Amino acid sequence: MSLDIVILAAGQGTRMRSALPKVLHPVADKPMLGHVIDTARSLQPSSIQVVIGHGADKVRERLDADDLNFVIQAEQLGTGHAVAQALPQLSADTVLILYGDVPLIEAATLQRLLALVSDDQLGLLTVELADPTGYGRIVRDASGVVQAIVEHKDASEAQRQIREGNTGILAVPGKRLADWLGRLSNSNAQGEYYLTDVIAMAVADGLTVATERAADEMEVLGANDRIQLSQLECHYQQRMARRLMAQGVTLRDPHRFDVRGDVSVGRDVTIDINVILEGKVVIEDDVQIGPNCVIKDSVLRKGAIVKANSHLDGAEMGEGADCGPFARLRPGTKLGAKAHVGNFVELKNAVLGEGAKAGHLSYLGDAEIGARTNIGAGTITCNYDGANKWRTVMGEDVFIGSNSALVAPVNLGDRATTGAGSVVTSDVPADTLAVGRAKQRNIEGWKRPSKK
Repeated sequence: MSLDIVILAAGQGTRMRSALPKVLHPVADKPMLGHVIDTARSLQPSSIQVVIGHGADKVRERLDADDLNFVIQAEQLGTGHAVAQALPQLSADTVLILYGDVPLIEAATLQRLLALVSDDQLGLLTVELADPTGYGRIVRDASGVVQAIVEHKDASEAQRQIREGNTGILAVPGKRLADWLGRLSNSNAQGEYYLTDVIAMAVADGLTVATERAADEMEVLGANDRIQLSQLECHYQQRMARRLMAQGVTLRDPHRFDVRGDVSVGRDVTIDINVILEGKVVIEDDVQIGPNCVIKDSVLRKGAIVKANSHLDGAEMGEGADCGPFARLRPGTKLGAKAHVGNFVELKNAVLGEGAKAGHLSYLGDAEIGARTNIGAGTITCNYDGANKWRTVMGEDVFIGSNSALVAPVNLGDRATTGAGSVVTSDVPADTLAVGRAKQRNIEGWKRPSKK
């Protein structure tokens, strides 16, 4: 059965008090609308129609993609009016209506909802609410059959006691939708064309309104202000923490851990407090991550150890490699198996071979460093001449004395050594010691200055 999805994302979000369109406000560093689009894609629909209005250009610019069709709702006249704008683009057997500010809706919930739809039945997602204020109420007859949805402002006192609320998420037979939308009226307290009125029309036309219930309120909560946005953020992070723990991750404190991207994990992974995972992160078995680390778009191979306060961005750590505390691995960095990067060491576009070490206070940029090479404290590769970047290449078993400056482009052969404090400006052959520093002079009888 073919599926079209309509995502309503035209609202202004005045209570956000922001120049940013409401649906672009982020949960876990991704726009709320982006979460909804990703969930919609997972259902493999024939089309995804995104109805935009306020801040339409910003929304399109931020999220434009080949599989999305953006539809303009020039005037915001209600949810029914919004769906009507997409009607010319809809041709599937089933139409699913989602909301751009409801980012935590689960694909599994929507699949159960879609399974309810047939020629003579539509699917409505409801939720049991502790406080249903502001929600449309699901009105059922004595036998429990859905008869209508009544908006809060239009509800009687008796109807306001109903705790089953409307989420707005609806799956309907495509061939019925145009007729129902064409019959909508704005004779209500808000003066809007309510999509919810479709329910009463469907009942009048002899269709059954089948319901599916969301797992909890947070799954279907929309964010209208910053407080609700923070609630969504907290719930999303707790959801991700539970999923990772179920896959074999030990989180020292699930309440102090953030996922802001796509994370793949192995077994027996341990993550300490205040760790942030961003972008696409792969963590293999037996990895340990210390407190206060930020890891973005990186791969941590089996047994890797990231010590406290380290920052990885676009890096790869080999099996058994370790870095930190206070290490920074920038894009293009690769650590070989059992390589070691210590405190206050920064690598950028650098490859550290198997068992190589850079223990302290060094910058290694645009460098290729062979296996078992040892980099002394305070070493830097001078990779930038003010206009271009140049590479430093070191062979295997090289020993770089502390406080060396390697002025690229330069090559050091296998087992080469540099004396501490050297400035190396030309290639060093294998098995050779390079000393590039001024000769020491001892001045006898020198008097220290005294304070006047």
